[in-house]
Amino acid sequence: MPMLKIENLHVYYGGIHALKGINLTVPQGKVVSLIGANGAGKSTTLRTITSLVKPTSGKIYFQGEDITQAKTTSVIKKGITLVPEGRRVFADLTVYENLNLGAYLRQKDKNGIQKDMDKVFELFPRLKEREWQTAGTLSGGEQQMLAIGRALMSRPSVMMMDEPSLGLAPIVVRDVFNIIREIHDSGMTILLIEQNARAALKVADYGYVIETGKIVLEGPGKELADNDEVRRSYLGE
Repeated sequence: MPMLKIENLHVYYGGIHALKGINLTVPQGKVVSLIGANGAGKSTTLRTITSLVKPTSGKIYFQGEDITQAKTTSVIKKGITLVPEGRRVFADLTVYENLNLGAYLRQKDKNGIQKDMDKVFELFPRLKEREWQTAGTLSGGEQQMLAIGRALMSRPSVMMMDEPSLGLAPIVVRDVFNIIREIHDSGMTILLIEQNARAALKVADYGYVIETGKIVLEGPGKELADNDEVRRSYLGE
C-alpha cells in the first residue's frame, strides 16, 4: 500500500484550472520528487494534500484512508507534515520556541518532545549552538534547517518539502540535500517539490514532471535525469 496516493486531482483558483487530473504515488520509505517550472502546480499539489486548498474533484489517500476532505489539523495528526516554501520560521521566537511549536499537537508528551528535540539538535548542531537565538537572526541556510527540524518535531510519517533550496547559496544547497538524504536514510518517506531538478532527481527514487497542471513525464529519478526532454527543459543541457 502506498504511503500517499493522489488520483485524478483537479483544483481551481476561481477560473484558473491549476491542477488538471494529476495522479501521483509516494511509496513508503521512498523519496519522490515533483519537478516543474514556476506556476506549474507544484506548491498547489502540496497545499491540496494538507487541505489548505480544497480540490474540485479527485481523491487523496494516506495509507489507504481517504483524506480528501480532512481538516489540516487532522492531516498533520495522521502523520503528514510540510516544510513550506520560504521557510516561514517565526522570526521573533527563539530556535527552541520554533521547534517546540512543531510539536504543538502533542504537547502532553513532554518526554517524547524532549527526545525529539535532542534528535533535531543532533542532526543540526548549529541549531543547538543557537538554541536561544531568535530565528530572524539566523542565516538562510540555518532557517531552512530550523524549518526542517520544526517539521520533524511533529513525528511525521511523510515529510513534504516545498522548494528547500530556494534562495540558498550553492554550498548551502549541497548541505540541505545531504540532510534530506540523511533523513531519508532514517526511514522517512519524502515528497520533494523542487525547481532545482538536477539536485531533486539525484536524491529521488522516483520522479514526476508537471507542466501547467498536468503530469507529463514520470519514472525513476535516474531515468528522468537522463531523459533528453528533461535535460533540455530543466537541466539546462
